[in-house]
Amino acid sequence: MIYPWQQTAWTRLQQMRERLPHAILFHGPAGIGKADFIETFAQALLCENVQPDGHACGACASCGWFVQHNHPDYRRVRPEALEDDPAPEGEEGGSTEGEKKSKSAKAPSKEIKIEQIRNLADFMNISTHRQGLRVVVLYPAEALNMPASNALLKTLEEPPPGTVFLLASNGLDRLLPTILSRCRKFALPMPDHPAALAWLKEQGVPDADSWLREEGGAPLAARTQAETGSREELEALLHFLARPSAESALRNAEKLSKTPLAALVAWQQRWLYDLLSMKLSGVVRYYPRYQKELAALAGNVHTGNVLRAVKSANERRAVADHPLSAKLFVEDMLLDYTSCCSPV
Repeated sequence: MIYPWQQTAWTRLQQMRERLPHAILFHGPAGIGKADFIETFAQALLCENVQPDGHACGACASCGWFVQHNHPDYRRVRPEALEDDPAPEGEEGGSTEGEKKSKSAKAPSKEIKIEQIRNLADFMNISTHRQGLRVVVLYPAEALNMPASNALLKTLEEPPPGTVFLLASNGLDRLLPTILSRCRKFALPMPDHPAALAWLKEQGVPDADSWLREEGGAPLAARTQAETGSREELEALLHFLARPSAESALRNAEKLSKTPLAALVAWQQRWLYDLLSMKLSGVVRYYPRYQKELAALAGNVHTGNVLRAVKSANERRAVADHPLSAKLFVEDMLLDYTSCCSPV
């Protein structure tokens, strides 16, 4: 499946099939459908009856295996946290029953580990099932920890014949330059707002425009938040950001600490972007519902203080997944914002 905004990219990708590189790195913003795009391409590469538009036929034996997640010439590598079920025996990240039990006692890993890359060795050293291609899909590439990155680099330096790696990344700046240099980069752009909004409305997403703006224009992220997210925590944070005070920071910290901290910081980063944009150009991107509050705040804070808050938020995002204490993390975040952005 590809999305309406990906049709041009799909057509452009077909032009590469005659001289297919051994590794393609698809990159673009999070929440636009990169994973679905590369898995669709993987199925098409393995299909035995590819259609004129480059899509898989969906009817051959290869497509049947792919849909059932047991194609012998296909492997998918991604963090354990993204897996709905434990990996089947023989797949990357596959484990013994004892290992599964031990893993169930702790939170699923958000990293791609070296064992997952090493598990590809046997897969790549045997002949393909029907003398076709062997395809490895890996995403998000920035989830590779350093040992896994180095192991993958060795494979990309001496790629096995007949093997294609399809990687996806939300940010090229988070990957090793040596990995970047060994992949053909392929950009997947953000859809324009009208196209993304039309798709969300077709999906029956209520209040689609607000969700889309709050997710920075990423339609899949907007749909996910509309289906599973809650505006209660977001609204609590935005009310505080509009009228910051030390007392309010301490009062809100405990409640907001139950929200995923990475999401909390991302919301604040978008607010700060709007605040700076309002101050410099009078334009609001993410939270137009709060344009009046942003305008009032922008008129009363120094630009230098807003820039300091932006820097602090960026630094805080880097450690949001591993805080020593969620409540203390949020308290520090809100008090720091208060000291930067309280009206003068």
